[in-house]
Amino acid sequence: MTLTRVPVVGQQCHCRDNQDHFLARTFERLGLDDAQRQFLVHPFREVTMQIPLHVTAEEGEALCTFTAYRVQHNHARGPFKGGLRYHPEVNLEEMRALAQLMTWKTALANIPFGGAKGGIAVDPSELTLSELETLTKRFTQKLGILIGVHEDVPAPDVNTNPQVMAWIFEEYSKTHGYTPGIVTGKPLELGGAAGRLEATGYGAAFITMLVCESRSMALEGARVVIQGFGNVGSYTALRLAELGAKVIAVSDVYGGVTCDAGIDVQEAVTHVSDAGRLEGLAGTDALTNDELLALPCDILIPAALDGVINCDNEGSVRADIVVEAANMPVTHMADDALHDRGVLVVPDILANAGGVIVSYFEWAQNIQEFPWPRALALTRLEDCLRNAYERVAGGAARAGTSMRTAAYDQAVAAVLRAIELRGF
Repeated sequence: MTLTRVPVVGQQCHCRDNQDHFLARTFERLGLDDAQRQFLVHPFREVTMQIPLHVTAEEGEALCTFTAYRVQHNHARGPFKGGLRYHPEVNLEEMRALAQLMTWKTALANIPFGGAKGGIAVDPSELTLSELETLTKRFTQKLGILIGVHEDVPAPDVNTNPQVMAWIFEEYSKTHGYTPGIVTGKPLELGGAAGRLEATGYGAAFITMLVCESRSMALEGARVVIQGFGNVGSYTALRLAELGAKVIAVSDVYGGVTCDAGIDVQEAVTHVSDAGRLEGLAGTDALTNDELLALPCDILIPAALDGVINCDNEGSVRADIVVEAANMPVTHMADDALHDRGVLVVPDILANAGGVIVSYFEWAQNIQEFPWPRALALTRLEDCLRNAYERVAGGAARAGTSMRTAAYDQAVAAVLRAIELRGF
């Protein structure tokens, strides 16, 4: 029996619409001509692959063909950099938009990388661990001619983790020798960086702290709502709780939980580890993800999916600050509406840049073959984020624009300058 796993197209293609809208405004403000716009928008290379795999099915073993992608957007400022995600809805349009987003994110963070994205249209929960390993290594075989320590450096993303990165490292090293710098987000035992696992969430929490400082608002006691309790959401919640914030609601794919007096975040992490979901967390009340987004709070942090705040529900958002820990969780129309209402939206290319910054640190450590202690990595992460935040916040204040506008203006200008210096 042979099955072809076709990616689901549609739900996440609005990523491209949002990206195009944000960029169009930036191109106008920067006065770019058509040639410059086309060069900045279109990817350097995009590849679609078919990966065959024997999998266990109800009726016996079946041969499935999975569709995989790698989009390399721009490398004017350094090697392509971006995650690999395993999800049934992975498709080429989404990869294009997210690869481009990585280009702006690395430029804004001022680290020497470009942007890329890739993945496989697969539900990893339907595969055994052995099947997932085989799929990953066959994907790596096809990727091998595209990636390299100074060419393209993948990383974890949705439904991928340090174990998946270890499999890629192993498969790539079979033909290229010991090459730990080929991927970041690896296990510590294989050259991973201390602090990488929690870096995105830690960074989102640090940016939240900077926002509060700039608005003379106390983070201690601030009411925080977080949608998403995976790697990013959970570490964001843990760090904010350490800083004194009151996390009053969190959610996962099954729904959310809330407690007006504040949730014990460490207890929530333990509960999810044991039960597999937030549902049933002691001392909390259940609510839906839609209800969670409408809770009155000081800070709302969408840390899961894109497009969750849109023109249909932005009017129900009752937060003073929205920090985008996920990629593109606020659509362009909702972004405009929130800005008009006086809600501060901290854009994803700033708020969730912690992961790629510490990925850069890991890559540098692998090249040097000299590991850093966790405290040094997190200190340098804070330095990078503070520098980026001050540039964006300062630019927004001087121009009288939103933070997203200032962030995109600065990122696109940095990439364009690198292109001009290198020559078209």
